[in-house]
Amino acid sequence: MNVKHTLKPIYDKNSKVLILGSLPSVKSREVGFYYGHPQNRFWKTLEKVFNEQIGNSKEEKEEFLLIHHIALFDVIKECEISSSSDSSIKNVTPNNLNPILKKSQIKTIFTTGTKAHQLYKKYIYPKTKIEDIPLPSTSPANCKKGIEELLIKEYKNIKEKLDI
Repeated sequence: MNVKHTLKPIYDKNSKVLILGSLPSVKSREVGFYYGHPQNRFWKTLEKVFNEQIGNSKEEKEEFLLIHHIALFDVIKECEISSSSDSSIKNVTPNNLNPILKKSQIKTIFTTGTKAHQLYKKYIYPKTKIEDIPLPSTSPANCKKGIEELLIKEYKNIKEKLDI
C-alpha cells in the first residue's frame, strides 16, 4: 500500500538535535502523532533518560520535545509499505530536511531503527553531510533490546549531545 507521511515535523529555532524515525506506524497515523502505539517504548525511554514525566497528550509530548531542544520527524515522505513493517518498505521518497535544518540549531541527527538509518544514509546524508547516530528501534517488534539497555547504552546519548 502506498502511504504518505501526514505528521508535521516538531521543531523550533532552538532545536539542537533531530530524531528521525522511518515512517509513522499505522497506529501513529491513526492517533495523529509520533510513536503512538501504546506498546512503543519511545516516550517511556525519554521519560527515563530525562528523569521526568511527559504526559500522554500530543501537546504535552510536543512541549517536552521543544523544552529539551529536540526536533522529531521521519526520513520517509512517501513509500510503499505493508502495515507497519519497515522490512516491507520500497519506492521511497525522502522528506526534505532543509527547512528544519535552516530554521534551527541542529548539529546532531539520531535515527531510530535500522531502516531509518539505512534510508537516511542513502537519501538524506548525501544532501546534509551530517552523520547520523543510529539508535535501536523502540517498536514493540524490537524485543531484542530491553528498556534498560535502550536507556543506559543508547538513548542517553541524546541527553549527552544536548548537554555539550
